[in-house]
Amino acid sequence: MSFALIKKVNDEQKKHAVVDARSGDTVRVHQKIKEGNKERVQVFEGVVIRTDNKASHTSRITVRKIASGVGVEKSFLLHSPLVEKVEITRRSKVRRNYLSFLRNRSGKSARLKAVKFDREGINTLPEAPKAEAPAAEVSEEKADA
Repeated sequence: MSFALIKKVNDEQKKHAVVDARSGDTVRVHQKIKEGNKERVQVFEGVVIRTDNKASHTSRITVRKIASGVGVEKSFLLHSPLVEKVEITRRSKVRRNYLSFLRNRSGKSARLKAVKFDREGINTLPEAPKAEAPAAEVSEEKADA
């Protein structure tokens, strides 16, 4: 298979725009869960401890939260059709990409210093370009007929 063909398939699978989630951000990830024939949206909220392949279609974030006193980590592919939305609720100042040291900490020692940011500006994604040209041609054909 040619590289151009692989690149074309990958670009078709890619979402138009995703939120710029960084390490240290507290995010709320909305993920589709299918149980039997029912489908629902589950929210997973936690701190991003790792980001991978930001420019690629395989870009991934690893989110960590404490649930019932136990640390839970989940990785999310940002361009996956199962990930509906990623909301950034808090941004923190960190100096590295992989925050593995948070695994060994709990309570006050696991706190990160918050930074002010434009929450609505970051969480608002630009609209996807729509195929308006073919729709315009169809309306012109209807008008001619």
